[in-house]
Order: sequence, then structure tokens, then C-alpha cells
Amino acid sequence: MLDIKITRTQTPKEKPDETKLGFGKIFTDHMFIMDYTEGKGWHDPRIEPYHNLSLSPASMVFHYGQEMFEGLKAYRGEDGKARLFRPDMNGKRTNDTNKRLCIPELPVEDFVEAVKAVVKVDEDWIPTAPSTSLYIRPFIIATDDFLGVAPSKTYMFIIILSPSGAYYESGLAPVGIWIEDDYVRAVKGGIGFAKTGGNYAASLAAQVKAHDGGYSQVLWLDGVERKYIEEVGAMNIFFKIDGKVVTPALSGSILPGITRNSVITLCKDWGLEVEERKISVDELIEAQKSGKLEECFGSGTAAVISPVGTLRYKDDVMQIGDGTTGALSQKLYDTVTGIQNGTVEDKFGWVVNV
Repeated sequence: MLDIKITRTQTPKEKPDETKLGFGKIFTDHMFIMDYTEGKGWHDPRIEPYHNLSLSPASMVFHYGQEMFEGLKAYRGEDGKARLFRPDMNGKRTNDTNKRLCIPELPVEDFVEAVKAVVKVDEDWIPTAPSTSLYIRPFIIATDDFLGVAPSKTYMFIIILSPSGAYYESGLAPVGIWIEDDYVRAVKGGIGFAKTGGNYAASLAAQVKAHDGGYSQVLWLDGVERKYIEEVGAMNIFFKIDGKVVTPALSGSILPGITRNSVITLCKDWGLEVEERKISVDELIEAQKSGKLEECFGSGTAAVISPVGTLRYKDDVMQIGDGTTGALSQKLYDTVTGIQNGTVEDKFGWVVNV
């Protein structure tokens, strides 16, 4: 177990209006920090009042991008207890990212313990209004003050918390998705599967283009043939085609989403046929034209389930179904959020009490 030193703030912040939270804009009173030093390992775990960091301008994170982050949430259950959703999966994915980026691995049990500890300290920040939660952002940054391309010898593991509302202001209303046909984000052998800022920086130009065109998110194609569906900028993607649930197979360039895994597990449990495979944009267009494309939705920690109403590819604008939230999308959203807040039975043991 971690020996976590806790220093509580003497100037607690005023709690925000839960109906006006937005997403990722407000931060709680405390943060978790733990240091890494080569030869010593991870050490000095502590919870401190939320504060700015003091880093050398030569810190390697600024110059070579050696950093990673995760995202999960805490919820207030119907029983009043603070709850986490599959935090061990975030801990395992942290180490998958760390290995790819030459960042020291962090024991999964220490990751979960650190998350639980800081959430416990700021437990009264967990909002209870509908569609709200306490977003949790763990991240690791390289801190050596050295201008040279090599793994850092020192790091900081930090967790900050943000009470948040729905990721999309429209809530569960279907969104429009822009299928990108110019830029690419990742290729097999690269860092597409890792949770690191470089992936998101690479997506910004296309994201701006999509927003300018009136679309909420970018759906990426593979970086080699430019024909196979991969993932949305902030979500994995699913299609219901002729009664089957289809999602791109994990190929090394797609983030292995925790909500994605949960959706696949639930769909199989409900007796639906699930295919994890390559799906080309041409197949998608043909399925839409033939009426076989019944639903499309994204899955992710932030939005949970995000129904897609329209897909744009070049000059083609495809409406999904009748443009409203599909029955499967709604059932998945209600089930996942119900498990998270305790109104639906957690038959898979996904919930962890703080």
C-alpha cells in the first residue's frame, strides 16, 4: 500500500452550480502527486491543495512530448457512496501506454489506490445532478531538465479532478461526424493505441475543419490505405448493420477503450452478434444506401454513448436511420450509466466503491 501524506487546503473553493458545470473547466480543492527517480522508483505519494506546477523550461515533457494521461469518472451511487467504474482497466492501459513511451510502469494497485485516495478527500465535489460526474484525470510527465532525445530519468504522476456535466451540450442527441479523407492520425506500429497527447495534437487540424463544416467530431480512416474505419477523435465507433454490431478491430492504431470493452460485453450478454473486424468506408456507404445501416454510435468515458445522426464523407452526407437516437444506443447508455450510479445491477463486478 502507498503511504500517502495528506495536506488539506485551508482555503476551500466554493462549490459550482451543478447545472452549469460544462466539461473539464472546474477543478477541485486537491490533487495527487507522486515522483519517480531513476534508481529509486516511484516515491513520496501525497495529496496537496490544488496548485500550479513549477518546472524548468528545459523539462523534457515540453520538448519531446514524453507524457501520458488517462480519464475515468467517479459517481455518487443511489446508496450515497462514491463509486468508480473499472479503474483497474485504466491502470492496465496506463502501463500499456507507459511501455510504448518508455515511461516507468506504475503498479495497477497503486494507480487504483491513488485514484481512490484523492477522490475520497474531495468526495463532496462529486455532483449529483443528472448527467454529471467527477471527471478524473491521471497523467504522467517527464521532468528532467535536459535537451536531448532520450527517456527522462525523472517523472511526476499527478491526478486532478473536475466536476463535469455532459461532454456534449446536446446530451444524448445524435451528433454529426466528419469522416476525414485528407489528414491521418495514426498507423500500426505508431502510438495510436496509446493514451498520449501527441495523438490528440495530430487530430486538431482535422477537428477544426470538421467544426467549420458543422460537425462535432472527426472519424479517422486508416493511415495506409485510407479506406478502413478506425475511431472518432474522442471515442471508439460502433455500427449496427443488418442486425449485427460491428466495430473496428484493435489493430495497434486504435485506442482500446474501456467503454468499448463494456459495450461489446453487454451486447454479447444480450445475445447480439458482435463483429470486431475491418470495415471500409465503401461498405459503410453501401450499407446506408441499402437501408442496412440501422445505428451508429460512439463510446467513451467522457460521453459514455454518443449516437451519430449523420456521417459525412467527401460530398456524401449519410443520415443514420431516421436521424434520432437508436434503441440500442439508448439501451447501452441507460445500462452503462445505470451500473455506474447503482440503479442497474452490476453483474460483471465493474463498480469499485471508494
